[in-house]
Amino acid sequence: MKLIYTLNERPPVGLTLLLAFQHMLASIGGIVSVPLIVGTSLGLPANEVVTLINASLLASGIATIVQCIGLGPVGIRLPVVMGSSFAFLGVAMAIGKNGGISSIMGAALLGSLVVITASFYMDKVRKLFPTVVSGVVVTLIGLTILPVAMNWIGDAPASSTEFASLPKLFLAMVSLAIVIVVSVFCRGTLAAAAIVIGLASGYLLALLLGMVDLQQIASSQWIGYPEPVKYGFSFSWQAILSMSLVYLVVIAEATGDFIALGNNCQVKVSGNDLKRGVLGDGLGSTLAALLTAMPLASFSQNVGIVGLTGVASRYVVAATGALLVMASLVPKFAALAVTIPKPVIGGVGLVMFGMIAYTGIRMLVRASDTKRNALVVCVGLASGLAVTFEPRLLQHLPSGMATLFHSGIATGAIITILLNFLLPSSPDNEKRAR
Repeated sequence: MKLIYTLNERPPVGLTLLLAFQHMLASIGGIVSVPLIVGTSLGLPANEVVTLINASLLASGIATIVQCIGLGPVGIRLPVVMGSSFAFLGVAMAIGKNGGISSIMGAALLGSLVVITASFYMDKVRKLFPTVVSGVVVTLIGLTILPVAMNWIGDAPASSTEFASLPKLFLAMVSLAIVIVVSVFCRGTLAAAAIVIGLASGYLLALLLGMVDLQQIASSQWIGYPEPVKYGFSFSWQAILSMSLVYLVVIAEATGDFIALGNNCQVKVSGNDLKRGVLGDGLGSTLAALLTAMPLASFSQNVGIVGLTGVASRYVVAATGALLVMASLVPKFAALAVTIPKPVIGGVGLVMFGMIAYTGIRMLVRASDTKRNALVVCVGLASGLAVTFEPRLLQHLPSGMATLFHSGIATGAIITILLNFLLPSSPDNEKRAR
């Protein structure tokens, strides 16, 4: 696919802001949801939950800018959006119920050192990800997060009769259809802004249908400030170990994201690039803990936007970081994006997440078509999807192993790397798969 804007090109200022807003709309729901869910589950007052949200927006914005522009040896210099990761949601809630917010921040602070340390060995890690392995991991990133889009479309507990009601399905399908039509039949700026056009159109339709709750905007303050080290830090070895295991999963996911993003940007991602990116990831989480924000990770949906729109400019996504920083200081601005109904985001998410899977499939097509590689791909994909579709497969594992393998991406990555390392390459194995 021909890129509209390459990695180091700078679109006009107005277009840059429009495209940056598109990336922001795709990511702000996740950035806001993690601190919202954690804070609410721990019974924090509403004003303190707002503090967590503002801090997460600020940390995400700063980390995004550093990843895109670079700061010395830190930052991969690709269009990476960083944000509060759902991967940490379960462990953060469990730690918080036992030790409060201070224990979450303490575990996140020390756990981030795992990512920082791992970054210095990414040249070796890169060798673990040849095309056949990278293709499996990237494909799993797209496929395993598709249920997130489905839950957004349903916008209710799965057991509820309101799950995926006809108005919600209609809203999601119209939003998806608009993205497809704009992407296929429009050119230039309009095609590049397909996601934001789909989100805006879906939002307007939802307003007409009375499906938008504007109360969040009305109740939000105009000015808000993060409060660094608001709760202090407390340390528990059990909490630190649990958080560190999740950070290991995030390293595997980040590696897949970076490789997929490099593929979409039509640049080769080296071991040194991965080192800078993972170091930015780790230091971003360190900063987040100091700002009283949730740990950070790269956002896969923005990888899909780059692939769909053909806009690979890192300066566009750096502007997204600046918008996130602004949103952290103006809560009403963030509240507007948060009021986008979930079915709208889910409908658009189907094409974004599907585009990530398509990127992985294209990588697999470039790998040698041998029986050996067929086994590596099939078992790797099946393993990752197995724990995604049926997490009870892990219920009897020790808690540490269950935490490590609960992510389909991590499971698929580990299995694929092991198979690629252990299965010999011989003349028999080089026969083409039938």
